[in-house]
Amino acid sequence: MPVPTPTRTQAERADQTRARILNAAVGEFSEHGLSGARTEQIAEAAGVNKALLYYYFKGKDALYTAALEAVAEGVRDSSLALLEGKGSAGERFVRSALEHFDRIHANWRFQSLMQQEMVRLHRGEAHALSPLVEKVFKPLTMKVQAVLLEGMASGELIAVDDTQLRYSALGANVLYFLSAPMQRLITGTDPLERSQLELRRKLTVEYLGQAIFTDRQYGARVARLVLETTPMPKEGGIRPQAVPELRAKRLKK
Repeated sequence: MPVPTPTRTQAERADQTRARILNAAVGEFSEHGLSGARTEQIAEAAGVNKALLYYYFKGKDALYTAALEAVAEGVRDSSLALLEGKGSAGERFVRSALEHFDRIHANWRFQSLMQQEMVRLHRGEAHALSPLVEKVFKPLTMKVQAVLLEGMASGELIAVDDTQLRYSALGANVLYFLSAPMQRLITGTDPLERSQLELRRKLTVEYLGQAIFTDRQYGARVARLVLETTPMPKEGGIRPQAVPELRAKRLKK
């Protein structure tokens, strides 16, 4: 007797429709900004009519806020998974620093939305960042701090101000991408070309292995492990999970 094909419930269909709308909205808002984005284009990309779009999201501003929250919460979840994952505190922090580098390059939609909101914040205009502080940025900051303090308490990481260490590691990533246009003029090479990105992410991790660990030889092994188990993502891709089986082998003295 044939087994009947399960049918999707109305709630499941609604969730999938909402997800399609959000995904389309993230793309439209990240490319054109809040003022330049067109709800007609979002509805078309999501495969729904405009009336249905307004059924799920009461207006353009509400849709923008929901799209920003959705992409930011995705970043939060992937980052927290790394920071709460396997490995020592030092390894987890190095992995999070590498993920941060890769995210600036690969997750262009998140970066575009955040840049738009930062401009509004600096101008004193209305922005959507405040709700994200409690949901996204504060939990991430607190978790990074906890990981660093854990590593210092165990003697794995050098005993310095944890905030300065975080600024030094993550701020270097931001500076690299912000200064890319000027570096292109100075050196004649493109820092955002894939081979240059591959080199910089490698050097970034190797530097952390030498700079933040009390035992530099151990730090170098951590750096090798992180690089070997974290291939560089394609633009728009998602960072692969580490390969846990390699950890014991690579860190063995």
